[in-house]
Amino acid sequence: MKRPGRRGIRLAVISLGFAGLFAAFNALPGGATAPVNFASTILGRGTYMSHGSLPLKHGLDVVFVKTIVAPGGSSGWHSHPGGAIVVIQQGQMTVYSSFAKGDDERGQNRSDEDGSCVVTTYTAGQSFIERIGELVLAVNTGSIDTIILATFPGVPVGGSARIDKPNPGTCPI
Repeated sequence: MKRPGRRGIRLAVISLGFAGLFAAFNALPGGATAPVNFASTILGRGTYMSHGSLPLKHGLDVVFVKTIVAPGGSSGWHSHPGGAIVVIQQGQMTVYSSFAKGDDERGQNRSDEDGSCVVTTYTAGQSFIERIGELVLAVNTGSIDTIILATFPGVPVGGSARIDKPNPGTCPI
């Protein structure tokens, strides 16, 4: 049987040393400080299911709401001045998004004459965004109360997070 040479032994010792250092650094708390009299409760969590992003602007309000919608209840047609980040905590919501001629749900140019409607149903544990000025109608199409947690960035200071709109006539509802 062949014995390891000096080079092999040196490599093994150096590797073992680095492994020991790695283990030691990961075992230490790293100087982190524990919170004191500071507790958080997760109100909702959802896996992001839509496309897009929302810009945040300095000097505007951020509004956070919890909404309960009975079966068959709806939001009415509306938009949000700074968009919305929505989590479905319980139940389900069917969201009708109306896009004018020339835009689709990703802001891409479309060629149809009358605009379009994108219908998406979101269920508990899912999240989505509503883009700035996007015209939507949300309906509880389930059989239980739906609980929605929503954050509205970019709201004028002291103003409304919601802008009521008339039915655009592009969706089948």
